[in-house]
Amino acid sequence: MLSRSAQGLYWMGRYLERAGQLCRLLQLQVEALVDRPISEIHFGWRRIYAVLDRGPPFGADFEVDESDDFALADSYTLAGDLTFERSNAESIRGCFALGRENARQMRHCISGEMWTCLNLAWLRIRDLEIEDIWKISPENFYARTTREIDTFAGVADTTMYRDEGWRFMQLGRFMERTQLLVALLLAQLATGRTLVDGSDSGWTSLLRACQAFDAYKRSYSVDVRPGNVLDLLVADPRLPGSLHRSLEILAWELAAIGSSPDSAAGAAAERLAGRLGALIRYEWPDRQDREELLSQVREHSLKLHDLVNTAYFDYNLEAAPVR
Repeated sequence: MLSRSAQGLYWMGRYLERAGQLCRLLQLQVEALVDRPISEIHFGWRRIYAVLDRGPPFGADFEVDESDDFALADSYTLAGDLTFERSNAESIRGCFALGRENARQMRHCISGEMWTCLNLAWLRIRDLEIEDIWKISPENFYARTTREIDTFAGVADTTMYRDEGWRFMQLGRFMERTQLLVALLLAQLATGRTLVDGSDSGWTSLLRACQAFDAYKRSYSVDVRPGNVLDLLVADPRLPGSLHRSLEILAWELAAIGSSPDSAAGAAAERLAGRLGALIRYEWPDRQDREELLSQVREHSLKLHDLVNTAYFDYNLEAAPVR
């Protein structure tokens, strides 16, 4: 497969996965505006911006004001920045636009049904602004957009030919899922220390954002404990969105793709993917400093992305084998 095609499919998978996760976080956040304390509302915004490693548009931090009017005004501005802001490439609109553009350029690699599904979703949101959804029901917009992204993933699963293009799209999806989940867990641990009242709502919303609340109840009952939440989201291989599962699929897809133009970088990527999986399978259960382990996973996952880029997309032409 041409490196340009592989790169386009990889980034299409990444951008749409990012948009879906941001939709779920924002849906929970705007639902919390109805009846949650002001401190929890600000905690939710801090967590989202920490995941994106980005500051809010009006300053470097959040001032906790006990006035509902100020909280709603801040939330309106922050939701607009994260949903429709043209200058923010990591907004939902920005991710959708970049994902669609990669799909448009790679239409010869994806099915017609995939393109139709993605294009219809894009046409619905491309001209919207935050005031268009805020005055009616913003949570319905985020829920619908999440469903459309999930539908696209389902259509891809049932219609896309299982060649290298499929594997690079999957590689992008699960690379993004791995990095976003680790960033979300680290943000939860860091910003959760600000909730001095001992509330568990941050952990409950974390489970809902990861679509794991029902699985948690089946495994641990309704008593939400941070240690149990971490074990489920990180190390449970039965949870489709767990870190264990994402790393397993990453290693599988890299092995299935096989040889790369830069064989050294390709082999290093496979080894690093295996090492990441081993960290979760063998070290997670016994580690006390779990935040430090998650930081290691984050650093290794960023390095893994760089190795994939070097091995398959931006490799040295002189070192590439003659075919």
